[in-house]
Amino acid sequence: MQERLQRFGGNLAAMVIPNIGAFIAWGLITAFVIPTGWTPNETLAKLVGPLITYLLPILIGYTGGKLVYGHRGGVVGAVVTAGIVVGASVPMFLGAMIAGPLGGFLIKQFDNIFAERIPTGFEMLVNNFSAGILGAILAVLGLVAIGPVITAFSNALGDLVHSIINAGLLPLADIPIEVAKVLFLNNAINHGVLAPLGVIDAARDGRAIQFLLETNPGPGLGLLLSFWVAGKGLAKASAPGAMIIHFLGGIHEIYFPYVLSHPIMIVAMWAGGISADIVFAATKAGLVATPSPGSIFAYLAVTPPGQHLGVLGGVAVGAIASFLVGTFILRVYPVRQQETDTAAATKAPAQRPVTQPA
Repeated sequence: MQERLQRFGGNLAAMVIPNIGAFIAWGLITAFVIPTGWTPNETLAKLVGPLITYLLPILIGYTGGKLVYGHRGGVVGAVVTAGIVVGASVPMFLGAMIAGPLGGFLIKQFDNIFAERIPTGFEMLVNNFSAGILGAILAVLGLVAIGPVITAFSNALGDLVHSIINAGLLPLADIPIEVAKVLFLNNAINHGVLAPLGVIDAARDGRAIQFLLETNPGPGLGLLLSFWVAGKGLAKASAPGAMIIHFLGGIHEIYFPYVLSHPIMIVAMWAGGISADIVFAATKAGLVATPSPGSIFAYLAVTPPGQHLGVLGGVAVGAIASFLVGTFILRVYPVRQQETDTAAATKAPAQRPVTQPA
């Protein structure tokens, strides 16, 4: 089971970690230029949506297809991912991780079956049209099938969070919240479920604990610290920069790939989130509005008088708990397989040679 988990994490890492630079680029742009960023700029803010909606998922889809079958697999994987992106209402990172390798696998199987049957001189024609036709068919299927399914999954997670909170088990709501977050469904959970609930309580009490649940930067900070201390390779090297973007800039999406690269690290996020929520509940902490983006500065800006001890205490406890659990996990379950697969993702696997026509 441990080997399978590490192999699964390695496959995710091989799609995500090589693209960390693109995530950091998006995070920097977002942290600076969105209306609530450090230097708001309406023109530059137009970059934010297309980058996370289109560029990042398609990069992941291409990398997943390339991991299976080199550049040819990457092209098909990117085309399939584009179809899924258009058919969804949330950033389609999960769909990209499914569609990319699927596209690469299917074009690889096509080549294995038909490569020896192509008449001499028609190799390039067949190779180009086979990739194009298969990519088009899969893109349409992604648009009408895979995208809506993942959107429905997002809505189901939101309903689960709502039910847990209504049942009075608020700290346990962090379990589906963290799962949704690392699948890049954080905005759907926060603005679709938690913010509307928080507005009602804030209007009545002057503060709402719901604003603290998804936006807490503490657990993410602890997770990145654990990768910096006990991680390896690119994840370790990029963690300090990611911490700045996450904790000071409020761009939580920057740490999601680190969890996806080693899925057992979701336990560290649960430990941090549940611990923080217990502190929030015990101190009756709350914010007057949703901090946007979820940085420590935004937290301070919307913390009402008398609530700083509970709010900052929850952030600190969440960071410490996720750091301790994350470091322990990385020590006990080192990411050896993950790093091997990540390195392999940057190299094209062997393909059948494409003969140029005379």
